[in-house]
Amino acid sequence: MKDLNAMAQAFKALSHPNRLQMYLELLELREKIVASGKCEQNECCFGLSEFMHKLNIGAPTVSHHIKELVNAKLIWIERHGKFMTCHLNEEMRVQLEQFFGAK
Repeated sequence: MKDLNAMAQAFKALSHPNRLQMYLELLELREKIVASGKCEQNECCFGLSEFMHKLNIGAPTVSHHIKELVNAKLIWIERHGKFMTCHLNEEMRVQLEQFFGAK
């Protein structure tokens, strides 16, 4: 059985429109890369500035939302000095896919 607490935490994180949009952007990027036939885990990522631009929100707000997505284990981050790259957590993505695909 899936960890219901982890799933509930993921749903809670995704209940905010900006966090949901950020997660959907990462999913869309992943789908494009998979469709191209050359998906490397490190390619399925977005930077802080890309989220700021797409959502038209400031860095502190994006950072807060990223922290919530990380805490919910929906994404993981990689730091490069002052820059941050966000990656999908494939394990949680699969759990969500299985949850919504369950009959």
